[in-house]
Amino acid sequence: MKQDTQLMDKIVSLCKRRGFIFQSSEIYGGLGSVWDYGPLGVELKRNVKNAWWKSVVYGRDDMVGLDAAILMHPKTWEASGHVSSFSDMVVECKNCHKRFRIESLFGEQILSNLDHKLKNEYKDGFPGARGIPEKTKAYVLFEFALATENPECPSCKNKDFSKPTDFNLMFETHHGPVKDSASVVYMRPETAQGIFVNFLNIVDTARKKLPFGVAQIGKSFRNEITPGNFTFRTREFEQMEIEYFVRPEEAANFHQQWVEERFNWYFALGMTKEHLRKREHPKDELAHYAAACTDIEYNFPFGWSELEGIANRTDFDLRQHSQFSGKDLQYFDDQTQKKFFPYIIEPSGGVDRATLAFLVDAYSEEEVKERTRVVLRFHKDLAPVKVAVLPLLKNRPPIVELARKINEDLRKQFVCVYDDTAAIGKLYRRQDEIGTLFCVTVDVESLDDKKVTVRERDTMQQERVAIEQLKDWLTVKLK
Repeated sequence: MKQDTQLMDKIVSLCKRRGFIFQSSEIYGGLGSVWDYGPLGVELKRNVKNAWWKSVVYGRDDMVGLDAAILMHPKTWEASGHVSSFSDMVVECKNCHKRFRIESLFGEQILSNLDHKLKNEYKDGFPGARGIPEKTKAYVLFEFALATENPECPSCKNKDFSKPTDFNLMFETHHGPVKDSASVVYMRPETAQGIFVNFLNIVDTARKKLPFGVAQIGKSFRNEITPGNFTFRTREFEQMEIEYFVRPEEAANFHQQWVEERFNWYFALGMTKEHLRKREHPKDELAHYAAACTDIEYNFPFGWSELEGIANRTDFDLRQHSQFSGKDLQYFDDQTQKKFFPYIIEPSGGVDRATLAFLVDAYSEEEVKERTRVVLRFHKDLAPVKVAVLPLLKNRPPIVELARKINEDLRKQFVCVYDDTAAIGKLYRRQDEIGTLFCVTVDVESLDDKKVTVRERDTMQQERVAIEQLKDWLTVKLK
């Protein structure tokens, strides 16, 4: 899928029109790159999270869950390295004073070419090679790009920029009534640290033996310099992360297993295979603590971008927190009678990114009777609404009464909606646009034969089903 701004515009429009996603605080002009999930969006997002939790927690006997607090002791972020190094290199336009990350000024391909050129020019190794601070590489590359490419400011077309500087991405706030340096805390930039600091608690209470994992879904916050692409890159977002603890000698095998398992999860929920790929990080791209990392990428309308990363974080995190907290976070092996720091395999995905990818992948247009039919072909586990009950004639009280009775009965078991606000053809198209799997139409004949017409979303085929058998019929279809 090449870059398709028209498709993305259609999806954004549909999300607003049908109640999937709204601009946050829209009546006040909105807040940049902050989004609210509407009645249908919250259902879709909940279904994505439920499918993930069912797969990685309920579907395994080596996993437990956690819901850690957003606010944590500030030393947590010193130990993790976020206070000192969780930053982006930025430049400021001297005319309009807007700040930009290097990728937003030059693009990935230009940066890749410049990176290669610089490496050839440095006889003793390019700054930023493994073991040398990444900031050095970023600074040198940014300055080199500014000097050789002479970019324009995307906002005002000015070509005069400041020197590259660090910009910390963590949101800072204060804990308690006094605002001073001692009360500074941070809105967590990732959920992972909540799992690491609870490692001993989980080992003691869950009684799990290696290998085992901890899953968590929760909000994180990053003060992104250049967010964008709808809900793909935002300052407030939701993560679904696993920290899987293993013996060091088994880490490479488990890393590969998790790459395959997470890759296949998207297929199992109906995502198009050609729209997904794996990208293994080269050594010079790895975080300093990582032994390996593979990204699962989706081909969005704006290009290939990361959905999820699966990293072998080695034993860095538990060692760091042991050092900074003074607590021994080693694992005691009953069989060998030895203590050691487990290695950690981390599959880390974005709920919002996955939700957007499933939206994009489900979007379909087709010509039906010389009219464009828009359909969201969601997997049955993800569709926000499973069944819509539609009376054929809203001015016939007996039909409306029967339709409402059927809806009331079905909603005890399925996510249902009742709609009588338009003609039946328009109601069908409305349900197609939100991905509803089945439309149940109550007509004049239903009053006599006690049957309804059930229309299937993808094929549009219709079948008469007895009302007393309808719930069982839908149960089989939705399994």
